[in-house]
Amino acid sequence: MIVAIDGPAGAGKSTVARKLAERLGFRYLDTGAMYRALTWLAIREALPLADGEPLGDLARKNPVTFDEAGRVFIGGCDVTSAIRQSRIDRMVPVVARHHDVREVMRERQRELAAQGNAVIEGRDIGTVVAPGADVKVWLTASLEQRAQRRGQPEDEVRARDERDRTRDHSPMVAADDAVEVDTTGLSIDDVVARLVALVRR
Repeated sequence: MIVAIDGPAGAGKSTVARKLAERLGFRYLDTGAMYRALTWLAIREALPLADGEPLGDLARKNPVTFDEAGRVFIGGCDVTSAIRQSRIDRMVPVVARHHDVREVMRERQRELAAQGNAVIEGRDIGTVVAPGADVKVWLTASLEQRAQRRGQPEDEVRARDERDRTRDHSPMVAADDAVEVDTTGLSIDDVVARLVALVRR
């Protein structure tokens, strides 16, 4: 079974997906970490981040892998901690916008998803990566709460929402058959309990 979790920034996707996978005994696949890992490797290899073709080749030759503990590996290195650095935060959007990179990553994500029961979290999961997922969830929350969770001004989060909705490559939208879950005012445990019930139904 594949559970696909998508939604805007600050909705709680990563935390909820990780805990849901634990509750269900499924694998957790953080697709955002894959783009972060590639960005880390590209910087280490001193590749030009504005050029999509060599980045796509790099991704193809160095598939991202996860172990059972959720650690992230690329190019033979454990990059679980390194990919959370602020310099990676800044450069991931530059790398992820390239068509060559997205095609390679989506193919890899589908390969990983095919390995068994999984909770997959990230952008475009229910619409592009795993449109045939058994359960699709669109997590959302109020702008105020999402800004608090991210530690950002509301204006910045609103601007990011607008960029996501209007981007040329795969504008961020909920899948037609996704179940929307508003996490405003809910604890992580409350949200996970709702999703567990949804999956079991």
